[in-house]
Amino acid sequence: MSGELWTTLQDAAVGSFGDYAFMRRALVACLALALGCGPVGVFLVLRRMSLVGDAMSHAILPGAAIGFLLGGLSLPAMSLGGFVAGLLVALLAGLVARMTRLREDASFAAFYLISLALGVLIVTLHGSTVDLMHVLFGTILAVDDTALLLVAGISSLTVCVFALMYRPLVVECFDPGFLRAQGGGGGVIHLLFLALVVLNLVAGFQALGTLMAVGMMMLPAATARLWARQVPGLIAVAMVIAFLSGYGGLVLSFAWNLPSGPAIVLMAGVFYLISLLVGPVGGVLPRLLPRSHLEA
Repeated sequence: MSGELWTTLQDAAVGSFGDYAFMRRALVACLALALGCGPVGVFLVLRRMSLVGDAMSHAILPGAAIGFLLGGLSLPAMSLGGFVAGLLVALLAGLVARMTRLREDASFAAFYLISLALGVLIVTLHGSTVDLMHVLFGTILAVDDTALLLVAGISSLTVCVFALMYRPLVVECFDPGFLRAQGGGGGVIHLLFLALVVLNLVAGFQALGTLMAVGMMMLPAATARLWARQVPGLIAVAMVIAFLSGYGGLVLSFAWNLPSGPAIVLMAGVFYLISLLVGPVGGVLPRLLPRSHLEA
């Protein structure tokens, strides 16, 4: 039985990508998502905005639903609607936080719940259960060339923007007061970063759906914190883990006929749980092992 299982996994790990074009497209989509979502997730973790990323992933749902209502399962319509809705929620949450006593995370939580309920309501009233499942959980195995170009374009734009604003973004994460004192435009950096979050959630939504997209962003970033200390190392580790999660999830979904989106996110969860035990930066076992007096 174990021999058959091993053979099945071997065939899925190699043969599936050589024999089927849809598997190759899905793998390239996972690579593009890893390159874009990796650094975005790391900076969300560093800025203590992890749950804000989850809220934003649901905030794009009503826009995508309106795009679906107007254009059906149209990639441009749903992507544009999702981006506009996500950016609108980000701006409204920031505005409420500045004009009331509510904190920004509370504002995001409120708008996220409203957006999620509104999006599900729109899809269910004007579509079917299949349409709702497609919007919520995605179909990465059905990614076509147009969707692949969109995901790759968003990832390329993300990498370029991060290259341009890397230094002020790092400073804004650790010492926003210093950036404001130096006239570094902290508010503009914050808005640009939120726009990148929304863009990458839109890219992830095309492949994994609104409920799964944030998993590809946050789980590898949280795992990277257990393997690296410096920001460049965190970004590199998050990208690698995100891609390996995508590859492993696709292999498991092909071998055992599992839903691909949840399989990818669960694979990222496996990496996270293993890292909690053996991660050299704060993992359970390294903390329990005796250290030399120079390290203590």
